[in-house]
Amino acid sequence: MQRIGSKNTSPELLVRRIVRDLGFTGYRLHRKDLPGKPDLAWIGRKAAIFVHGCFWHAHDCAEGSRKPQSNQTYWLPKLERNRLRDERHLRSLLDAGWKVLVVWECELKDQSSLRDRLASFLIKS
Repeated sequence: MQRIGSKNTSPELLVRRIVRDLGFTGYRLHRKDLPGKPDLAWIGRKAAIFVHGCFWHAHDCAEGSRKPQSNQTYWLPKLERNRLRDERHLRSLLDAGWKVLVVWECELKDQSSLRDRLASFLIKS
C-alpha cells in the first residue's frame, strides 16, 4: 500500500493528456493552497479537477464498493474518512466560488465520453 502514489498516477496523466489535447493549458498541479490539493487547477478561471481512484475515495461503482479482505477494522473507517474529507474539500471550493469536476477512475474506460465531459466543463469555466 505504501507504494501507491498520490501524484502523477496513470489516471491523472491520462486526464492531463486529454486536457492538453483539448487545448487547455496553464493549469497548475496539486496546489497546496487549495482545499484537497486539486490534481489540476486553473487559478484565473477558478476551475479545479480532481482525479479520484474508485477504491480509495469510496465511489459507488463496483471497484469503489469493494471491501478490503484484511484488517477491515482499520480500512473501512479509513475509506469513510477519505470520503468525508473529499466532501469537505469539495464544499470549501464551491463555497469559495470555484467550479469543480471529479473524474473517477472507472470513467476512464470510455475516453470519448470523458473527453466530452472535460471539454464541456472547461468551456463553461
